[in-house]
Formats: sequence, structure tokens, C-alpha cells
Amino acid sequence: MLKLQFITHQTERYSYLDSARMALEGGCKWIQLRMKEAPLDEVERVALELKPLCKQHDALLVLDDHVELTKKLEVDGVHLGKNDMPIAEARRVLGEGFIIGGTANTFDDVKAHYQAGADYIGCGPFRFTTTKKNLSPVLGLEGYRSIIARMEEEGIDLPVVAIGGITYDDIPQLLQTGINGIAMSGSILRADDPVEETRRLLNI
Repeated sequence: MLKLQFITHQTERYSYLDSARMALEGGCKWIQLRMKEAPLDEVERVALELKPLCKQHDALLVLDDHVELTKKLEVDGVHLGKNDMPIAEARRVLGEGFIIGGTANTFDDVKAHYQAGADYIGCGPFRFTTTKKNLSPVLGLEGYRSIIARMEEEGIDLPVVAIGGITYDDIPQLLQTGINGIAMSGSILRADDPVEETRRLLNI
């Protein structure tokens, strides 16, 4: 089964919570609650509603960015972007009992996160995406092949999750680059039936 991380997104049709609920109903076992523009109290409110839903579906819940809130709510972990708290500092705050993921665009990013104690890498973008501002350079298939090859050369064993504008048709080729999973948001929510689309993705 495809290792799929669903990243929450608010659209005209769906709230952050709706988007996560549909991914869970479709069988997704890993949700990242990403609410970049929202105030902290709103993130906490949604996370508190989402946590039991994830438990019910035997799914992991990681928060984007909010290290202190991750600790307070005792969710499974946190994902840190390039402008968020450094991974080593987050590890000091959280200890070993939480998952910490880091965003990477280059092999040097991956190596730094590995040395700082990250548990997985969100690596991208694969192609241009409208769900993220201040986009890093697009990687394409060759970018992933190059990063994975250098990781193997240097003995860095860390799960790499591809992200950024990925669609259903991209996944078979992406998996051949050596990555471990896929993070998706927009292409699931743009489907006529996001629950069914999640199921379809997981069966690749």
C-alpha cells in the first residue's frame, strides 16, 4: 500500500477538518494538519477535533510548525519547514517520543536534518504548486534520483516523502526514484469524490 501523507488544505468547498476527515475515510494513515495563516487558538481547536478522529482510524497526526502545541496536545509529531524552529531545538523540546519531519529541497538540507535528528524528510517540490507560497526550486524526477543517490553514497537512511503538485499519474515514476512516500493535498481535494480518490491512490 502507498505510504501517503495527507496535508490539510482549506478550499471553498471544504474546511481543514473536512479535508482531513475525507482522507481518513479513504484509508489514509498519516495526516499533517497544516493551517499556515490561522491563529494558534484555531489550530488548537481543529487539532483537538482531529486527534480522536485519527485515533479512531489508527492514523498518525503531525502538526505543521507548532512544536509547543504538539507537546501540549500529545499528538504524534510535528513537521518543520525551513523557516520554522530548527529540528535540533524541536528535539530538545519534544524528546524522543515524537516524530519530527523536516522540509528539504537539496541534499544538503537532507543531510542537515539527518544530523539534527529528523525522523523523515518532506522533499520537494516535485513541480509547481499553488498550495505553497515562496516555493523552492522544482525538483522533478531527476532531482529525487540525485538526492536519493547521494543519500545512499553517504549512508543516510531516512524516509523521504515527495511533495509538491503531485498527481495520481506521477506516482509510479516517483516511486521508482527510491522515495518512501508521497504527500498530497490539492489533487485529492479537487477530485469529484476525495474519499474515493484517496482509496484509488492508496491502491497504486
